[in-house]
Amino acid sequence: MRVTSRVYSPAVALETTLILHGVPKPAAAPLAAELRDIVRARRANPALVGVVAGQPIVGLSDAELLTLLDAPAVTKANTSNLGLILHQGLHGATTVSTTMELAAAAGVRLFATGGLGGLHKGLATHPDISADLAAFTRFPVAVVTSGVKSLLDVEGTRELLETLGIPVVGFRTDRFPAFYLRDSDAKVDARFDDLAPLAAFLDAELTRTGRGIVVCNPIPHADELPKAQWHAWLAQAEAQTPAQGRDATPQLLGKLHELSAGATLRANLALVRSNAALAADLARTMAKP
Repeated sequence: MRVTSRVYSPAVALETTLILHGVPKPAAAPLAAELRDIVRARRANPALVGVVAGQPIVGLSDAELLTLLDAPAVTKANTSNLGLILHQGLHGATTVSTTMELAAAAGVRLFATGGLGGLHKGLATHPDISADLAAFTRFPVAVVTSGVKSLLDVEGTRELLETLGIPVVGFRTDRFPAFYLRDSDAKVDARFDDLAPLAAFLDAELTRTGRGIVVCNPIPHADELPKAQWHAWLAQAEAQTPAQGRDATPQLLGKLHELSAGATLRANLALVRSNAALAADLARTMAKP
């Protein structure tokens, strides 16, 4: 696979599924610009990842991003369909798994996202496990994330990460975060309170194993949703969203944004900004001699 790479160290990978599928269309370009600016303000280099007409690119130009934004349809690319998207010359918005794959191919070791995919509830009757988790076993990228979305099986996802042998560390937290919520009933493997020790661990562990690492960064205190209110919205959304499979999560998130009058979307954007800042700080720290 020939990846077009416009990467300058220290670099932070950014996914395009959030930009193209995660926010209302008018907010997409401003969000991409804002995340890039956050990374640059921390003296690191943003590398937006996507597929344009079958060409995987790490470090999309403004023109290439505009091509994706103007396209009538852009397929979500995961590790199972990425090859087909490339072969057929299609546009693709990278999820966590494909952002990791392409970032690793370009030598980028830090990636900032919102939340990982994980185990869906009701696994016994409708098996649904995100390709994001298996990607950590294949690609040496440290992913700064606010855990997994609270609508998934959070504790089950944490257990599966352990089963897969994926280190899960927390930045100033002992708990595995649940996206809109700062913590869950699951713990991390280790807590780091300062950048330098965490960056040193990431550098050594990525080199040692050739596998990925989960870096948990909870949503900022001021932006966390009230737990009782969140669970009330989730119960309503689940009752009104019958879809299963790949369509289930986007539909459920859309219903949550509607029921919460945009509060869940605002929280989502707040945690992504925080994760971009931390990833940039880590990339810069890891790049120091």
